[in-house]
Amino acid sequence: MILIGMFDSPFVRRVAVSLRLLEVTFEHRNWSAYRDFELIRQFNPLGRVPALVQPDGETLIDSSAILDFLDDSAGPERALLPPSGLERRRALHIIALALGAADKGVALLEETLFRPQAKSYEPRIDRFRSQMHGALAEIDRLAQMQVGEWMVAGRMTQADITVTCVFGFLCDALQLGQSWVLYPGLTALSARCEALPAFRELRAKFTPSESALPSRHDRAAR
Repeated sequence: MILIGMFDSPFVRRVAVSLRLLEVTFEHRNWSAYRDFELIRQFNPLGRVPALVQPDGETLIDSSAILDFLDDSAGPERALLPPSGLERRRALHIIALALGAADKGVALLEETLFRPQAKSYEPRIDRFRSQMHGALAEIDRLAQMQVGEWMVAGRMTQADITVTCVFGFLCDALQLGQSWVLYPGLTALSARCEALPAFRELRAKFTPSESALPSRHDRAAR
């Protein structure tokens, strides 16, 4: 398999970490959706990442669709998302909050990087910021309510993976200072995950710039 996309994208990274945790061997193409648009379009006509190219040439696009395929291939005992019931609903709820926070974080970057002097956009910026922090605060509340180390099912699931990848991206991209004060539960969860080899080895620090800005291609559905 070939995974296309940069690890500074939370969408690409959550796929990469999941592949590693499921012990699926893959090659990596460190291509930017901005700089390498035409290269990526050879595999995804939308020019978006992540894309996962199968040995037979089939290309899977959209991180949620890719992760669903990986879980289906792994089987219910090893799948990273609980198969059914309350645990699955809780995991999906947390994932939706995390992807929503990532979506609003990227929207904030777009506004502040490309239209930094446009005062007319300040209400929109404030709304994006409140949506992002609202989602993070709810994830933090849920994290603090958990008895064990993980968000759902007493084990690491896709909820923990996605939350950690998104939180790391937002901390890098928006420089969320004092995150441990604002979000102690979320910070503790992220630290546990980031200490693991699968996360530590598949991380790239995001530096805000036009060339590195991830597109909001893989956000929660609108």
